[in-house]
Amino acid sequence: MTTDFRTASVSELAADVRRGATSARELAQHALARIERLNPSVNAFVAVDGDRALEQAAAVDQLVATGGDPGPLAGVPIGVKDGEAAAGYRTTYGSALWSDAPAAVHDSVLVARLRAAGAVVVGKTNLPELAWTGHTHNALFGLTRNPWRLDHSAGGSSGGSAAAVAAGMVPLATGSDGGGSIRIPSACCGLSGMKPSHGRVPAGGSEGAGWLGLSSKGVLGRRIADIVVALDAVVGPDATDLRSLPRPEANWRDALTQPHVPARVAWSPALGYTEVDAEVLSVAERAVAALDDLGAEIVEVPRVFDEDPLDDWLTIVGARLLHTLAPFRDRWDQVTPVLVSLARGAEAVPATRLVAALDRCHELNVRLVSLFRDVRLLVTPTTAGLPPPNELGGRGIVNGVVDPNWVRLTYPFNMTRSPAATVCAGLGPSGLPVGVQLVGPQHADLVVLRSAAALEEAIGFDALAPV
Repeated sequence: MTTDFRTASVSELAADVRRGATSARELAQHALARIERLNPSVNAFVAVDGDRALEQAAAVDQLVATGGDPGPLAGVPIGVKDGEAAAGYRTTYGSALWSDAPAAVHDSVLVARLRAAGAVVVGKTNLPELAWTGHTHNALFGLTRNPWRLDHSAGGSSGGSAAAVAAGMVPLATGSDGGGSIRIPSACCGLSGMKPSHGRVPAGGSEGAGWLGLSSKGVLGRRIADIVVALDAVVGPDATDLRSLPRPEANWRDALTQPHVPARVAWSPALGYTEVDAEVLSVAERAVAALDDLGAEIVEVPRVFDEDPLDDWLTIVGARLLHTLAPFRDRWDQVTPVLVSLARGAEAVPATRLVAALDRCHELNVRLVSLFRDVRLLVTPTTAGLPPPNELGGRGIVNGVVDPNWVRLTYPFNMTRSPAATVCAGLGPSGLPVGVQLVGPQHADLVVLRSAAALEEAIGFDALAPV
């Protein structure tokens, strides 16, 4: 088989399976062979079940053989982030606390809908413990490396998924984003990524929403068109998710046949509260110039927010971490120390402080409502620094200075629940990818997706990670 998941679109792969030009089994075998060859160096996958994947693929091929339609993702191999339930696999959350968890009996809503659309699950992808940070490493499975430079971070927390797609192990993988966890690794690994509006992809199931409503579920792919094929199959309400939104009236896949950018676009290099690395800024500015060439009027907005909302975001995250870790208090010595510190800190936080942090989410959104009266899209760099060397342990570098919070441009838009995408703007002089972030008004996912697709086309980035 000569197919390369890094150059063939998801639509092409599925269409080939549906018309019999290739088989789901061949696609699964290609994924398994690529994982076997590259995973020892990249460490994107933490569990693979080839027999189970081939059984799923055989069911897809049988349906095709009898004249059935397996769906828009017919035979497409996918990875599932190890914070998401997939039947037959344990869910460890990258933590020793769940290292001996039994295999899931049921899929999550997201995975079930992907399977129903014809996708074939080949395994689980790595994440930092409890999806906490923008660097994918844990004591259970180790470090995920960036396919562009193996000595650099793949980002996080969906770093295993991003690295798997960038390395061509699978064309799609699931992700979640509570502070940038789809956008950050997508940017680090040269991919496009999309955090849908909160509730667009339902969480559902027996557990409550993660991170007190900050986190959105989604998929990672190489390009926006690939992501949209998958999103079209999974968006829509679920009765067990109180936040889930109605299915959009417009079919996103059809709408993407005419990508375009809004007439007025806001450009905010640093959102008003941070410093951005000069190399990142230079590449991002080229992307803004491409938007200008597409006909958008660029309105520079130096200050979107008055200050970094990190403390409020941490207050919300800390409360959720305390709730998660409290039943395991006698095993906190097995937990990443910073998570223990956050949980202990949360014990001393009064309820009024948590309410104030939740009120801050409202205030940030009000600021965006005001901004979006004048423009239809906000563009920023996705991260303040390049993908950092692994030796820094998750800290980044901004203009030559070590910066522990090099990802501070993404979490405000989890707090506002905004739809937000990232597009690879190109490579910097160091050869590392740089992403630009596109943020839209409440529930305006289609504005973001169409703009991201138009920007992708204008930039024309088609380099492949050299693994």
